[in-house]
Amino acid sequence: MRIYVVRRGDSLYSIAKTAGVSVRTLARINAVSDASRLCVGQAIVIPDGALPDRETEICGCACPGIGSRELEEILPRLTYLCPFSWRIDSGGGIMPIVDEDMISAARRHGCAALLTLTNIGSNGGFSSEIAHEVFTNAASQRSLIENALSVLRRRGYYGVNLNIGYAQPYDREGYNELLKRLSESLHANGYTLTSTVAPKTSDTQHGILYTAHDYEAHGVYSDRVVIMTYEWGYTYSPPRAVSPVNEMRRVLDYAVTRIPPQKILLGFSNYGYNWRLPWRQGQPAQVISNAAAAELAASVFAQIGFDEGAKAPHFNYTDPDGVRREVWFEDARSAAARLSLVREYALAGISIWTVNMKNPTGLAILDSEFSAEKLI
Repeated sequence: MRIYVVRRGDSLYSIAKTAGVSVRTLARINAVSDASRLCVGQAIVIPDGALPDRETEICGCACPGIGSRELEEILPRLTYLCPFSWRIDSGGGIMPIVDEDMISAARRHGCAALLTLTNIGSNGGFSSEIAHEVFTNAASQRSLIENALSVLRRRGYYGVNLNIGYAQPYDREGYNELLKRLSESLHANGYTLTSTVAPKTSDTQHGILYTAHDYEAHGVYSDRVVIMTYEWGYTYSPPRAVSPVNEMRRVLDYAVTRIPPQKILLGFSNYGYNWRLPWRQGQPAQVISNAAAAELAASVFAQIGFDEGAKAPHFNYTDPDGVRREVWFEDARSAAARLSLVREYALAGISIWTVNMKNPTGLAILDSEFSAEKLI
């Protein structure tokens, strides 16, 4: 694949003619619904017929409600599918989701389904209290492990993906003990353990998002470690890139000194945010898919800028209510920059959050760089 950045006076027709491909092909790959409308600064993917020269592990998180067509499109590109998520309670119970169709579809495509366990509470957020109970109560831990093994057998999962958020710093050792016990039980029964951690840059990084995540312990007990290298720009942050590559490098520079690189799955965001300006503390941004962001930019005749440090596109516009807004998202250039880190750091692969959102250009770049390693 080649990436062309639109200049003033370009049209999809002129780009297609120069590249020697059809307008229809370019429109399909780049999710362009109106071939007469392109933005200056927009990244256009041009197919060149080259095939990927390497397999890698590609994990995708899917929330219930994903369409069957979207699932069938993404599964051939995945090594692992993580239906999100089964919720742990303080006694070690786990609350099911409707995942049978996703697991069946994954199996048809040789994709290993992982039982994703989270400490998300009744309010929809990660619960420190639930995590603490499971970390410190031996009976809760035994119950959790037994329940997980039961679900693995009944549903036909390949292994567990443990995703614990907002664990208190004082629960670090309890967290490590759970990892150890869960790892031993899963491995004894022929299953794998993947764990998901926040993006740290040092051993001494403090805060409820970071301190309890002991990278070295995860590297020892887990078969794969997903590092959530996204959400620098998030719902309540000022406008900025969701996954700035310069920040991702800082995380990886530290991570590979604590976790074997061949165990790391690099978090790969698949969305952007739309902020109201001027930004005010507590004012939420709106999530937007990358395809929708590009369409929006074209519809308002915005010029797309590109932050070279973050390797991220962005634009400003005025909405119909006269409100100024700022959008940061991902395009072919940012996808290529992030995928290059897999080769540079010799990582196991990537983990996409989430595959529910449409992103044809990202998939085109992924297809040109890697094919998915299949385990089943």
